[in-house]
Amino acid sequence: MKKILFSAVNLEMGGVEKALVMLINNLANRLDDNGKNKYKVTLVLEEKKGIFLSQLDSKVEVLEYRVNKNKNRLFRKFYNFILQRKFIIKTKNKFDFSCSFATYSKPGSFVARVSSKNAILWCHMDYLSFYNGDKAKVKEFFNNVKFRNFKKLVFVSKKSMDTFLEVYPQLKEKVIHINNMIDYERILRQSDEKIEIEKNEFTFINVSRHEENQKKITRILEASKLLEQENVKFKVLFIGDGPDSDKYKKIANELGINKNVVFIGRKKNPYPYIKFSDCMILTSDYEGSPVAFVEA
Repeated sequence: MKKILFSAVNLEMGGVEKALVMLINNLANRLDDNGKNKYKVTLVLEEKKGIFLSQLDSKVEVLEYRVNKNKNRLFRKFYNFILQRKFIIKTKNKFDFSCSFATYSKPGSFVARVSSKNAILWCHMDYLSFYNGDKAKVKEFFNNVKFRNFKKLVFVSKKSMDTFLEVYPQLKEKVIHINNMIDYERILRQSDEKIEIEKNEFTFINVSRHEENQKKITRILEASKLLEQENVKFKVLFIGDGPDSDKYKKIANELGINKNVVFIGRKKNPYPYIKFSDCMILTSDYEGSPVAFVEA
């Protein structure tokens, strides 16, 4: 049985987290020719919390690697140095494969690089677009997670991989494109769950984290106001939450479109709402390979 490890920040609501859970659960249930599990899967989180924790297969071992964030710099550095030493002594190269799934996570990068000689970094978006074409900032981002110490870098879309190679053309042999895994059968099965909602008009849906810098949900609210002014009968369902949820509700109230938009909040199972709706809206400024889009 191969021992494999994944690192991430937490399992709160998000496309990256959902993709991780689907991948890990699939690996945890892979069987060899003798009907035995092929992989022993360990997940190391910075914070052992999140809505998707309950969806992890029981065979997955979940550990926590929580760094100290104390404002006292000397105390923080000493504590985290001891934490690193302990992890190295206990875990160094004990796994056959390891993966830092949350690209930006420095602790996650450390955990994956220490755990095996076969470590990869999973990359979820077009970083060149994210940094507005600034190659120096892209290099700074990847240097911060010590990307050169990974055996391979996996990109969830070909576009993301290609723009990375615009910055690092010499690393063509080090990158791979792998689409996020989607459990189609489970999505279809869960979409049949009954929900208490009436259908009287054309219905749009947005499933995302409420964070304006990337998701640009204000675009949906502004478009909704234009439709409302033209007396179009419609509804927009918002599944998810985040730091800007209250901001969006306030804007909807100020625009006078409360009868047209419904903030449902986070849902473990958004699929009945997607099935119920007529159209999925994606207004992000940038995405790697949006899981919600593929699910819809």
